[in-house]
Amino acid sequence: MGHTATAEAGSGGLTATEHRLANGLRVVLSEDHLTPVAAVCLWYDVGSRHEVKGRTGLAHLFEHLMFQGSKQVHGNGHFELVQGAGGSLNGTTSFERTNYFETMPAHQLELALWLEADRMGSLLAALDDESMENQRDVVKNERRQRYDNVPYGTAFEKLTALAYPEGHPYHHTPIGSMADLDAATLEDARAFFRTYYAPNNAVLSVVGDIDPAQTLAWVEKYFGSIPGHDGKPAPRDGALPETIGEQLREVVEEEVPARALMAAYRLPEDGTRAADAADLALTVLGGGESSRLYNRLVRRDRTAVAAGFGLLRLAGAPSLGWLDVKTSGDVEVPVIEAAVDEELARFAKEGPTAEEMERAQAQLEREWLDRLGTVAGRADELCRYAVLFGDPQLALTAVQRVLEVTAEEVQEVAKARLRPDNRAVLVYEPIAPEDTDAADDTDEETAK
Repeated sequence: MGHTATAEAGSGGLTATEHRLANGLRVVLSEDHLTPVAAVCLWYDVGSRHEVKGRTGLAHLFEHLMFQGSKQVHGNGHFELVQGAGGSLNGTTSFERTNYFETMPAHQLELALWLEADRMGSLLAALDDESMENQRDVVKNERRQRYDNVPYGTAFEKLTALAYPEGHPYHHTPIGSMADLDAATLEDARAFFRTYYAPNNAVLSVVGDIDPAQTLAWVEKYFGSIPGHDGKPAPRDGALPETIGEQLREVVEEEVPARALMAAYRLPEDGTRAADAADLALTVLGGGESSRLYNRLVRRDRTAVAAGFGLLRLAGAPSLGWLDVKTSGDVEVPVIEAAVDEELARFAKEGPTAEEMERAQAQLEREWLDRLGTVAGRADELCRYAVLFGDPQLALTAVQRVLEVTAEEVQEVAKARLRPDNRAVLVYEPIAPEDTDAADDTDEETAK
């Protein structure tokens, strides 16, 4: 095993050690004896950006299949064993990764490591048509409940498709389409696992009340014999021009509670100083009830009931600045849009005040420290920086980098990017619900 240990300046005293098994698995450990718990986090370098046309949603479907059983853990056993030991667990899929995580009482750490190793090494032994159909239905229901059948539920999907052109690896969201979920075969799933679920395509972090030597011994014992795989294709290039060059626009007429203005701005890639500057700009403009847009639209003009602006950080493509405003009463969207553009233009011309910079940096610093202050949050961030940027130590100094950004850099990124010709826009217009009596009559006639 290789080994490095670092206590970087600006890391708040947090440390992490790095190791690599012979099969390529990267392991990051961070001791924290404050409470008797340990977090296990496993990131696989695969997300929706790795999918091909006609098979969208496969990365997310596979996240669900990983909880369907493995060679020695049948059915729902992964959940039952972890929760029975007093732990919690879950998994998520994004554009750029799929992760799995458990937080356990410290004395149950070995169980979590064995469980993750068992499904990494032996999932194909349990993957059959029954489990495939079971989880396909689960994902389709998730899509209905979280996207298709809730107000504004498909907004993110629509804006992503507008902001990233057809054929771009980020053009579709991780949930995938119903048609592609139906089209996925058992052999598609098996090939996906063989390609991406290998130790040399993963980072394992363990954070908390641990004995590093014993933890590494368990990792070697359970993961060390799993073979690596060298057939992974490189993700498609996600590079794009810095700005869209025009305003892309779609009007959505749906049964929603209020009119809404949503927009996605193309912003710098994650891992850059410019991305941190963009994060600060959006925090000043729309990060909470002290922000400029909230004060203007909700408090002063009373034209909106909610106004927010946040950053979706992406490493393999331009990040997205996400604007979300819900109108008040009968206010029309053009009124809101004009006020938003006025505030963005003023910010680009004047930049943030010293007080706004201090408040925004304090806000982001608190959010970062909240993440790093929990064993689960720190484990996740160590994996993120290892997978996306090659260096988990960067997680421990992220706060310092945010605090070093200047007001001039924040103004510069706002002036260059927060412009009408660099956004995809969704306008939601409410429509009246269909006549329920008529619908009931139709259902009764069909039943007859």
